[in-house]
Amino acid sequence: MRPRRHTRQIHVGPVAVGGDAPVTVQSMTTTRTADVDGTLAQIYALAAAGADIVRCTCNEEEAAEGLARIVPRSPVPIVADIHFQYRLALGALEAGVAALRLNPGNIRRPDHIRAVASEARDRGVPIRIGVNGGSLDPDLYERFGGATPEALVASAVHELALFEEVGFRDVKISVKASSVPLMIDAYRLMSETTDHPLHLGVTEAGPPPHGLIKSVAGIGTLLAEGIGDTIRFSLTADPVEEARAGRKLLEVLGLRERKGLDLIACPSCGRAEVDVIRVAREAEAALAERNIPLQVAVMGCVVNGPGEAREADLGIAAGRGKGHLFVRGQVVRVVPEAEMVDALVEEAERITAEGIDARLAAADAGAAAEAAAARAELLALQGTDANDDAGRIARVRDVAG
Repeated sequence: MRPRRHTRQIHVGPVAVGGDAPVTVQSMTTTRTADVDGTLAQIYALAAAGADIVRCTCNEEEAAEGLARIVPRSPVPIVADIHFQYRLALGALEAGVAALRLNPGNIRRPDHIRAVASEARDRGVPIRIGVNGGSLDPDLYERFGGATPEALVASAVHELALFEEVGFRDVKISVKASSVPLMIDAYRLMSETTDHPLHLGVTEAGPPPHGLIKSVAGIGTLLAEGIGDTIRFSLTADPVEEARAGRKLLEVLGLRERKGLDLIACPSCGRAEVDVIRVAREAEAALAERNIPLQVAVMGCVVNGPGEAREADLGIAAGRGKGHLFVRGQVVRVVPEAEMVDALVEEAERITAEGIDARLAAADAGAAAEAAAARAELLALQGTDANDDAGRIARVRDVAG
């Protein structure tokens, strides 16, 4: 392993990328972004599997509106993936995303690119220049005689120059290709050309196992050479497999610490019934001491918690002074709020000893009904728009319509 190449640091929400920050794992949802509940459930599953950052497509106005609902409820920073329509990038920024991904191959008008960069600059939101060998600008393709490493790097440099015209430098760059040798050579050249952080990936790697092999070959080679600040496995598979594979690669290369416990928690929102940060910290400390190898979720409310984090092995959600303990999304027990952490630890130990199926079979008969009643009570008190989604969507429509 060579020492990591030093890059300038940016922040995708609270997650640092580049500089001396740990290499991060990314993945992308496969749901329609307009399907808010389905997308959030997948985001929570990705976070539980090791994703530090999640990208969602923003390919229509309804997707931009969906982002306005998703962003405040996501446990990890959300990146909007933009293709062709620059106004959707403006809408995504209004929705509150932590970053944008732009493909120079399909947003080609310089004035549109500058408009997005200017708005991102004013909001302090970074952009990834996402060059892809399969969607290279035809002029560059002809000039370089194909999708060569030089052509991919030239595309990124051209886009970067447009950003710099408006004083925007909060950028990370990817130069992906489906050919592993081409991808490796392009990133090596890019690393010699700029000090911006690099996002590594073999695009369109395909299904496992060969998609995993291609990704490990390309990403692992560059990481071993000290190149790369954030990674994504682009697999034809459940994106949870991408996150797990990415996390595991970083662990086996010694770039991320191995952890028995994988605790995820919502970032809190208008529905939170408890101090999620405090409860999450207490739960993490208690569970980490026991080295329990489970995915555990701490959620601020019973309205969204069990559903959004249903892929976690175990979780607890607050609701009307009580903690609703759930296993794989099914509420199994209700305890007083003051006993939430103790109950979580107790249930984690029981799952470790008895297994998940046994704990589901031992669920309290009335727990699900009690959780449903608490959810209905919260909705009656707070309404269906506790996060001011309607206001966000109105602003999205103003700039994206």
